[in-house]
Amino acid sequence: MDRGGRIRRGRGGGMLAFLALHAVSEYCRLERKPPVTAGLVAANTLIYLRRPGFVDAMLPTLDQVWFNPDLILKHKDLKRLVLSAFYHIGEPHLVYNMLSLLWKGIQLENSMGSVEFASMVTALVVMSQGITLLLAKSLLVFFDYERPYYNEYAVGFSGVLFGMKVILNSQSDNYAYVHGLLVPARFAAWAELILIQMFVPGVSFLGHLGGILAGLLYLRFKASYSGPNPLTMLLKGLTSVVSWPLRFVQQLFRFQRRRISRRGAVGGAPGRTAYVWRCRACTYDNSDWLNTCEMCGSSRDGDGLSSLELLGQTDELSLEELRRRRVQRFDR
Repeated sequence: MDRGGRIRRGRGGGMLAFLALHAVSEYCRLERKPPVTAGLVAANTLIYLRRPGFVDAMLPTLDQVWFNPDLILKHKDLKRLVLSAFYHIGEPHLVYNMLSLLWKGIQLENSMGSVEFASMVTALVVMSQGITLLLAKSLLVFFDYERPYYNEYAVGFSGVLFGMKVILNSQSDNYAYVHGLLVPARFAAWAELILIQMFVPGVSFLGHLGGILAGLLYLRFKASYSGPNPLTMLLKGLTSVVSWPLRFVQQLFRFQRRRISRRGAVGGAPGRTAYVWRCRACTYDNSDWLNTCEMCGSSRDGDGLSSLELLGQTDELSLEELRRRRVQRFDR
């Protein structure tokens, strides 16, 4: 999360082209393409570019979404609380965050599933921003830190990324490199918090700290709550409702294709559908549209029986009679 008091949309000399190339190369080598991660990268990029034109008309300006604890609490401006996470103030800021999102998002989404991952990201956005707001207010009340934190302006997705880093490394006993330093993976987020604060100017310490605490809080809730995640269940329900028309059309075409192309096999297993009848003479399953057996020429009402009627019959013609009928069938 980057901070500042004015709009700074610096250009990075084609860094967006590098981001696009890297994203495409990453997705091409994956067997399973994580859609939520791709959607998040695309959404953040389109918001920054404000393209196409109708997106620009719909979106508030950067000045209207700066994360500022004073303005959020004074005006009860929830728009700033949520939307500020998806705005960036320059190409370097955007590209660095999106590269980090690609690396973390691909691993997390492929391991937990798209719906669970979307639920986690939603929770981290709300919790990280809320915790940052609570920390700023607490510093004002208890330590009178008004200017450094309470009146700070910040935007960016990095708070959520710090939370994702905590979750990704929570079960790892390995070591990770953080800007050239080898540290235990479970402490990587804390090490990165300190190093970035020391060497990168203009970053939001509270925003990053809020993301780490949000990740820890999410893990704590997951460990203590054994039931289904309500947010995940809600997202699954919404996904089911949205995709129902597509599933209905797919099932309709699958049903029609099965009805038209369904063909039997000699001596097939019982339990056929109503669209197939089995010849009593040769046990060949024929289409319901036919009245004579395609294999031996026996009539459906005479020598042939429906599949349901056949279940109670055990008598069969002799092999010689069956051979004779087949010869007659193919000689016609």
